[in-house]
Amino acid sequence: MPGAFAFTLTGRDGQARTGRITTPHGAIETPAFMPVGTRGAVRGVTQRALRATGAEILLANTYHLYLRPGDALIAERGGLHRFIGWSGPMLTDSGGYQIFSLGPMVRISEEGARFRSHLDGSLHTFTPERVVDIQAQLGPDIAMVLDECLAAPATEEATARSLDLTLRWAQRARNRFLELQAGPVAGVIVSTPGQAQFGIVQGGVHRHLRAHSAEALQAIGFESYAIGGLSVGEPVAVMYDVVGFTAPLLPEDRPRYLMGTGMPDDLVECVARGIDLFDCVLPTRNGRNGQAFTPDGPINLRNARFARDDRPIEEGCPCETCQGHSRAYLRHLFQAQEMTAGTLTSVHNLVFYLDTLKRIRQAIGFGMFEQFRLKFHRHFSRTPHAS
Repeated sequence: MPGAFAFTLTGRDGQARTGRITTPHGAIETPAFMPVGTRGAVRGVTQRALRATGAEILLANTYHLYLRPGDALIAERGGLHRFIGWSGPMLTDSGGYQIFSLGPMVRISEEGARFRSHLDGSLHTFTPERVVDIQAQLGPDIAMVLDECLAAPATEEATARSLDLTLRWAQRARNRFLELQAGPVAGVIVSTPGQAQFGIVQGGVHRHLRAHSAEALQAIGFESYAIGGLSVGEPVAVMYDVVGFTAPLLPEDRPRYLMGTGMPDDLVECVARGIDLFDCVLPTRNGRNGQAFTPDGPINLRNARFARDDRPIEEGCPCETCQGHSRAYLRHLFQAQEMTAGTLTSVHNLVFYLDTLKRIRQAIGFGMFEQFRLKFHRHFSRTPHAS
């Protein structure tokens, strides 16, 4: 239904916030983490298992779904929710990062991004308007605008040029979005009435460019805003500085989404800087490669030291992996190259991420976020440990 997207701020402890996002397909308690289902599935994890982790919102990728099976086919099947069997909220990114990662296979112009498919080399063009149309047909609850992504390091001059183009694209995307929301448009099926559109703050590591981007996007007027262009090679401390500077520039009464970040300690630190929504491939990508997250940091389940370890990945963890399987068994599965190994480890990692956000929400609610933050950092190490 039109106007179904809303955000209510429910608590605050310093800059850390709790809230509730309402969408056409349900509510999300924030701060929240979105598992990444690039092609309409979190790799190796069924939708039933995903729901059991406690995930409230799923992220999918516009670029990949456009290429295969196609947004028109998905729209004909009732939209992405029905097509993949996920009834909760969904967000689709614009596909911009995937396009620009194609390198010499993409050409950027005022019109948009012209690229060759990584699947078969066929030629395609993503304009800001076309991306809006594709996402309307896919039907996520939240759709991201097309932006240009620059790898770090980028010069201030190059970043400024890219930002100006991104802002012009953002205005065109908003115009098209409002046109679709106003009534039927020939050739486009709006799979989710009430869809929200987020603008993306760019500007690299340059504060004045970030400030200009945040101001310009708010002048255009979106349902909410994301911080993009980070976790692309800059030092972690620089990422924290940019987030800490940018988040307060965004409206208090809208959710703030930090795109593509990060490690568990990144989530804690960026909540401390006012971020409400996260996504990252690390829980499942690392899980498929044998790395499991614990309160003390990641462990490598392929390591020989776990061959006779009858403990679960994490004592007291409620996930089905820890409730039913030992480190020794998981190591055996990885050594035997059983696909179940990646699935079980990914499920645990998702529960670890989602439970971390749950505990953060509880800490904010009790006014104890700083104590939680300090305790988390006392135990958690980014470096894989042996225990």
